[in-house]
Amino acid sequence: MPFVRRNEISWNERYRRCLYFFLRDELDRLFISEGLIESYRAFKENNEDYPFVEMRELKPRSRNVGHEYVNHKHFIVIFSEGSIPTDSKIHIRFFDSNKVTKENLYHLGVLDLRDVFHHRMRFFDDAEFPNLLIRLLKSDFSVLVQLDPSLKSRYRYGLSHFHVRIDWPVAYAAEDLGKHLRYISRELYEKGDKLAENLQQKLYEFYGFHHTVGGRRTAALVAARFMSRFDFISTIYICSSEARSLIRLSEQGISKYALIRISNEEIKELAQNVRMSESEFVAAYLIDKTPDYGVGIFLVSYEHNEHSTAPVDGKLRDLNPDYQWLNVDLQLLAPPPCRGDVRPIALRKVYA
Repeated sequence: MPFVRRNEISWNERYRRCLYFFLRDELDRLFISEGLIESYRAFKENNEDYPFVEMRELKPRSRNVGHEYVNHKHFIVIFSEGSIPTDSKIHIRFFDSNKVTKENLYHLGVLDLRDVFHHRMRFFDDAEFPNLLIRLLKSDFSVLVQLDPSLKSRYRYGLSHFHVRIDWPVAYAAEDLGKHLRYISRELYEKGDKLAENLQQKLYEFYGFHHTVGGRRTAALVAARFMSRFDFISTIYICSSEARSLIRLSEQGISKYALIRISNEEIKELAQNVRMSESEFVAAYLIDKTPDYGVGIFLVSYEHNEHSTAPVDGKLRDLNPDYQWLNVDLQLLAPPPCRGDVRPIALRKVYA
């Protein structure tokens, strides 16, 4: 079931969605800072070269075999516009035992006896919310942020669970996507094993990954597919210590943030384009500057094409695995989260 679009929801739900979008922007800023900028600082503090992402890694269908970097942050966060139904617990494991409470945080090693925890810290409107969330990012599995189901706080979002596991087989996710895109009508193996295998590989491509990626990104795309079954919006954040990037899966598509080098020649040209001096540009758009280059936040977004969107006529069609399912949409140099006064600027590098 696709999410219900804005014109199809009630006035109260529109208000809730506006709040959700605002809070998601805040999470974007927090995760860019924590996932990328803090990782970069960790490498510098350990006198190690940061492993900048190569442009070939950002192309659709790219296959990159690497390893996980110890100094790079990694986490998964599920941010749900609505409250996840309790009957979903069979596949998304959120129980009383991993609910965000003082007792659970202590028993699972997130807090110790010296830490001060109060119930309000779990909610977005508390000043301590970002600090608690950052601490929970260090725990295993996923963190769940969702709408508080209490009637007294209908539009209140907060941390509900941590150590959240997604127990939904990749085959089920591929079957769900295949039926949605009308490559199959009933079940995954109705057209044979080869098509089933191709659909499972295409599931990864649909969410911007190669089918050989590791468990964390697999868990994220399975979560994204499972959450798409509800009629409310959800966003999955993945920070990967192997891909050295922050990935966001949402109703807007796929976005990847990564740190890249900006040469001195590029800095000069970009500064002229936005009518800034080079020093103003460095202060506004870069997180670090060395004598040879600057370090910036590169945002690439991807859009699905006719092969990865449901056909208008709803008829069954044949799957050609050679067809590419994603196209590069936007390529932007994004300002650091602390610079809310400047806009991202176009920077075409993926196919340069």
